[in-house]
Amino acid sequence: MITVTMKELLEAGVHFGHQVRRWHPKMKDYIFGARNGIHIIDLQKTQKLFQEALNFIEQYMIDHPNATVLFVGTKRQAQDAIKEEAERCGMFYVNNRWLGGLLTNFKTVQNSIKRLKDLEAMKEDGRYEKLTKKERLRIDRQLEKLRKNLIGIKEMKRLPDIVFIIDVKKEEIAVKEANRLGIPVVAVVDTNCSPEGIDYVIPGNDDALRAVRLFASRVADAIIEGKQIATEGGSMLIHKEAVEQADQVEADANWASLLGDGDNISSAKEASSELGEKAAEAEKISEVQTN
Repeated sequence: MITVTMKELLEAGVHFGHQVRRWHPKMKDYIFGARNGIHIIDLQKTQKLFQEALNFIEQYMIDHPNATVLFVGTKRQAQDAIKEEAERCGMFYVNNRWLGGLLTNFKTVQNSIKRLKDLEAMKEDGRYEKLTKKERLRIDRQLEKLRKNLIGIKEMKRLPDIVFIIDVKKEEIAVKEANRLGIPVVAVVDTNCSPEGIDYVIPGNDDALRAVRLFASRVADAIIEGKQIATEGGSMLIHKEAVEQADQVEADANWASLLGDGDNISSAKEASSELGEKAAEAEKISEVQTN
């Protein structure tokens, strides 16, 4: 069973939400409190819910060995992790732009994928070289655009069984399309987002590179392990193992210690929020503490 520890969540800065004034009221149950104007996410709830999401994905892959998962994350901080982790576990991804109707109008998307493959075939079989310079330029532009938007789903021949999303606010269209088709959604939900429409909510920082990488890598690990168990032919149920009391006490102590120390919050914030708005917020926190 793929797991995630409290230490890993802390080190990745998963607990840092957005500025208090930007919060979404429906995330209230997942917020521990606020420090220096920044909401702090309750990592005990994150750990539990993330584990439930991983268990669901792994068991689904065991029960359905040919199932597919679509990784979605088009914000700059998520693009590399989404692509790399999806490829690592042999799944599909969208990391540039969500095309409206990608799920709900999949047949049309398949036509675009066919066009992409046709253009690539032209380049390989010599037909491309027989075209005029103007025609080649036009095809190059088409090919570049199609690859940019479709490369991650080029071999996706049917709708995915599960959709994994980073930042449900930015990917709200993807959430709505999956909901409409009844496709389970597993998603990282920050304090400025609504958890509505998400089947498996993972409360957490969706801006820090390390946090995004942790989420995506663990989902990929769950997929790989589930497929491996299914391939080996073992009918294995996922059992929730209780964390040893000593380890849990230590994790809780680290959690409480970090929350109680403003300097630690500032330094961890700076380390985890490597770009984007979270980095800017960290600088403001540092200024407040210095003054």
